[in-house]
Amino acid sequence: MTETVGKGGENKGAGRRAIPWLLLARLALGGIFIYSSADKILHPGDFARAVYNYQILPRALINLAAIALPWAELALGLCLVTGVWLPGAALFTNLLLWAFFAALLVNQVRGIDVHCGCFSSRPDPASPPPTAWYLVRDSVFLLLGGSVFFRVFLKPRAGKNASPAADGQTPPSEEQSPCLDG
Repeated sequence: MTETVGKGGENKGAGRRAIPWLLLARLALGGIFIYSSADKILHPGDFARAVYNYQILPRALINLAAIALPWAELALGLCLVTGVWLPGAALFTNLLLWAFFAALLVNQVRGIDVHCGCFSSRPDPASPPPTAWYLVRDSVFLLLGGSVFFRVFLKPRAGKNASPAADGQTPPSEEQSPCLDG
């Protein structure tokens, strides 16, 4: 890709590469969340057993978590894919990813090998992967989620301190208040 240089010597090509990466990361993470919600929505009883096996939640919250969590995953996945409510979706997706990772880690430390229930609520008795595998896989998901979070929350703030012309925007006129950027 040929990079273009605008007035003032700023590099306009670097900003164009960031947008496709954010889009790809959003689509991948959103697709993962949508896919992971499907089996849990269709088989809430089996997912409730998977939640129970973690031995973290009190019994009174297991059914509520088994019913609400898959729908939350579906909603977050759709928001990530469509870009609707992106800041909230990025925040709550990362909170869920960290909660999932912590639950797996707690059980790994306790010596409990759980079927995570992430993509299928029914365990495969023939060859269930060890919890350590789920931790490695979820680490990749955390990196993906972290990159979406970084692009959504931290990159725009860095751009606010830069001059508007560096972002390809027109500088505000003297009549416009810089506080009206809403």
